[in-house]
Amino acid sequence: MIRPLLPGHVRVVEVGPRDGLQNEQAPIDMATKVALVDALSDAGLPVIEVGAFVSPRWVPQMADTGEVFARIRRVPGVQYTALVPNATGLRRAIAAGVSEVAIFAAASESFSRQNIHQTIAESLVTYAEVARDAAREGLRVRAYLSTAFGCPYEGAVPVEQVVSTAERLRNLGAYQVAVSDTIGVAHPGQVWDVLAAIGARLPLSDVALHFHDTRGAALANVLAALQAGITTFDASAGGLGGCPYAPGAAGNLATEDLISMLDGLGITTGVQLDGVITAAVSIEPFLGHGLPSRLVQALRQRRSPE
Repeated sequence: MIRPLLPGHVRVVEVGPRDGLQNEQAPIDMATKVALVDALSDAGLPVIEVGAFVSPRWVPQMADTGEVFARIRRVPGVQYTALVPNATGLRRAIAAGVSEVAIFAAASESFSRQNIHQTIAESLVTYAEVARDAAREGLRVRAYLSTAFGCPYEGAVPVEQVVSTAERLRNLGAYQVAVSDTIGVAHPGQVWDVLAAIGARLPLSDVALHFHDTRGAALANVLAALQAGITTFDASAGGLGGCPYAPGAAGNLATEDLISMLDGLGITTGVQLDGVITAAVSIEPFLGHGLPSRLVQALRQRRSPE
């Protein structure tokens, strides 16, 4: 049997402590967040986005990010990152001892205005300053590109707009652009088309993908992206997530769902599946609802008496 050519190794960026928790309604205490990050470190995640240095007025769940950074157990070789919106957030991140920072732009004007109250062009001016200041401190910058496959306010987003914004983010200093399906509407054919367009202008080694699982297509989209040559994917333990500025968005692709599929394909990640499941289940009692993770749900069904 002939298998399609797939990468031998994938880098997983764990976004649960930030993107997973930021939209949760129940307040999560600082010690619980620290325990989650430590459990994810133990599971072998190479990159963990610990939190965000944003205004607590807009994202109250992230108000204690500095304290979380001060208390996590840092494992050698693991990158502990944070989202920053501007130079002020960058200064706070530097003081907390981050490994790298992430910025977040949008491919659609409506989402950019709703999310960060700036046009795309204005946001890129802000992020160019962040990238310059980060470089002076020896910090790498990663960029998210939201609404790359669809916008909750505008619907379809022109591919050229996605490509040009990704290129501008890369040119201002981001070492990698995480092309994001913010509301979970992408399908595999669209993934191929968007990556083909981006690949004509940027090396796909500079591109990651960030999927939400609103329509249950996240793993199918990952497989399409693997076939296109992508080797970095974002995921969130337990499938937590969503976006306060993206109506209808469901949780992120669950890290354990992703690792399970990659393990089955013989693709190495260095991540221990059981460890991720343990980390995900540990946060569930503090959420006020069950985990969206398909794998966790399936394991529980299998263990339930008939």
